[in-house]
Amino acid sequence: MVKEAGKGGEMNVASGFLNKHLVPALTAVSENTYMSAIRSGMVSVVPLTIIGGLFIIVSYLPITGWDKVVAPYLRLLQVPVTATFGVLSVFVCFSIGYDLGKQLKQEAIVSATIATVVFLMIQIKSAEQTFSMENLGSKGLFTAIIIALISVRVQKFFTDKGVVIKLPDNVPPVVYESFLSLSPLFFLMLAFWLIRFVLGVDIDHIVQTTFKPLVFALNTLPGILVYAFLVTLLWSVGINGDNAMDAIVAPIFLQYLTENVTAMTHGQSLPYVTAYGFFTTFVNVGGTGATIALALVMWNSKEPGFRKISRISLPTQIFQINEPIFFGFPIVLNPIFMIPYILNALILTVGTYLLMHWNVIHKPFVNVPWTTPPIIGHYLVSGGDWKAAVWGVVSIVIAMMVYFPFAKAAERDRLRAEAVGRGQAKKGGPFDEEFNHKEHRDHKERQGQNPL
Repeated sequence: MVKEAGKGGEMNVASGFLNKHLVPALTAVSENTYMSAIRSGMVSVVPLTIIGGLFIIVSYLPITGWDKVVAPYLRLLQVPVTATFGVLSVFVCFSIGYDLGKQLKQEAIVSATIATVVFLMIQIKSAEQTFSMENLGSKGLFTAIIIALISVRVQKFFTDKGVVIKLPDNVPPVVYESFLSLSPLFFLMLAFWLIRFVLGVDIDHIVQTTFKPLVFALNTLPGILVYAFLVTLLWSVGINGDNAMDAIVAPIFLQYLTENVTAMTHGQSLPYVTAYGFFTTFVNVGGTGATIALALVMWNSKEPGFRKISRISLPTQIFQINEPIFFGFPIVLNPIFMIPYILNALILTVGTYLLMHWNVIHKPFVNVPWTTPPIIGHYLVSGGDWKAAVWGVVSIVIAMMVYFPFAKAAERDRLRAEAVGRGQAKKGGPFDEEFNHKEHRDHKERQGQNPL
């Protein structure tokens, strides 16, 4: 009993430390208005990458002789790919501007329009009077994000200070809203025109150089391990780690994916291991921390609560949704499950990274919905590599082996606690003993006997 109390005390100390020192700061970052807008903007372009990915799959099906069959139609099949992956930054800029404008109580469509016009302007090559197409794609993502944030902040400043053209209320809303954008749009276009074309400052180059270390780091094994650790740590304290980190890493993973798609269409080796799909499919097997393995381990648990939660949650985890088991066991703020939860993410990150680095399985170049079931997702993301699907099965087995000793320890603890609880209920607790003693004394007094 002393040993159990000590263990419980250690858990409470760990949970208390995380709640006091870590959770507030991480929650503030996760709920930040600008981070939220960036996250929404990145999520909005996911359907584009999925549609583009479907055409990539058709173009490069791993079937013998398919390349000869599709060769006459290859350029036609590339059109939707260019229309989606080729202008990602434009859509991201528009979406972030719209979402941030809505959050800051501006006319959202006006916010999105201002941001997009400014972004497009700085992508013009003055000599040819044409757009720099590579910066409209994934290369310009960070520039698009920064321009969107600045543009909407300037719009809000002009609105708050009343430096906007307001028409009478009886003017149609479309006309009224369009005139609201004139002052901030003129100021922003003038400012960025001076910076980009008069002073000759290459904004894209500066932004890309600034983020280059981060872009490099996330495609290395140490870098992606740090990311995996942070995501699972955030989830472990009750914060959606994927959402919290997406605002920072999604533009990079999307840039990796686009570069892999470009390499594939040019018949080159894929440059990036950790492209979009690496983490969501190969590491988050059945949910972050590969919790589908925990449900399988506890499917026939001797403890009724664990058994019921595992069976209820397994169908959702097939589609990568693990909240039922995550909060039902719980894993959150529970060190006995937090350890294997984080450990699985790190092990699968290392295993997948090395297999892709050694070209045992294909690197990601197709984006699929995050709810795609494991193994199927592995096969599709890798462009139809059967070895990737086999690795999906092996990943689940590895995760089950990691969870097993911790899950059984938790099961034994809960069964022991339930047995102690039943024993106390049968014997009666301290309150029951005191009540029975009082009843006995009152009975003695009523009979005229000495109650002692």
